[in-house]
Amino acid sequence: MKHFLSAAFIAALPTLSIAEVTVTSPWARATIIAGRPGAGYLGLTSDTSDRLVSVSSPIAGHVMLHSVESGESGVSRMVHLDTLHLPAGETVTLAPGDMHLMLMQLTQKLEEGTSFPLTLTFETAGEITVEVPVLGIAATGPEDTE
Repeated sequence: MKHFLSAAFIAALPTLSIAEVTVTSPWARATIIAGRPGAGYLGLTSDTSDRLVSVSSPIAGHVMLHSVESGESGVSRMVHLDTLHLPAGETVTLAPGDMHLMLMQLTQKLEEGTSFPLTLTFETAGEITVEVPVLGIAATGPEDTE
């Protein structure tokens, strides 16, 4: 009877699912001066549905997530996002001209050839810190060797 109650008790516990998020190809563009915002890009894939709830870096006063929307007139504008939904198994890509990270109040200019830490906080997966390489000011992606 004791084993039966233990098994029943264990079966009644909720199933714990720990999401795993994979961060691919993080990079940022070099900036001319520290006072101007920088831009960061990367890919995110979660094995279960999750949400990016905040981003931070010691080199920025704060990091904002922006999407780009086109209005009826065809003019594009940046829109601040509070969170970013990650559908299970799908890669969400932050890229130039599209969704991106804005590194506000930089404490230093982003110099080509350097890197900086970026901490991504997810609703389920928790915190992930990645090292972000800084590419040239006109770079279009990690494959770009300008």
